[in-house]
Amino acid sequence: MLQSGTAIGANVRKANQAESKTEFTHKMCLGLEEAAETEYWLELLREAEFLEQKEFESLHGDCEELLKLLTSIVKSSRQQT
Repeated sequence: MLQSGTAIGANVRKANQAESKTEFTHKMCLGLEEAAETEYWLELLREAEFLEQKEFESLHGDCEELLKLLTSIVKSSRQQT
């Protein structure tokens, strides 16, 4: 989870430094994929009882917001290319 969770920000940062719209969209897609993977790991950690429900709900809520935001950015970017 640490790897996929931190890769979200790394890919967003790379996207902001992109030299083309295509590269920007690609990096944002990678960030979106990492966010989806992070959500998977959070669900697994909750099911294995490594996270309490309150901790899970907080982290999962943040992850869902990132997924929505990145999905919107990717869709908008694709429409502009």
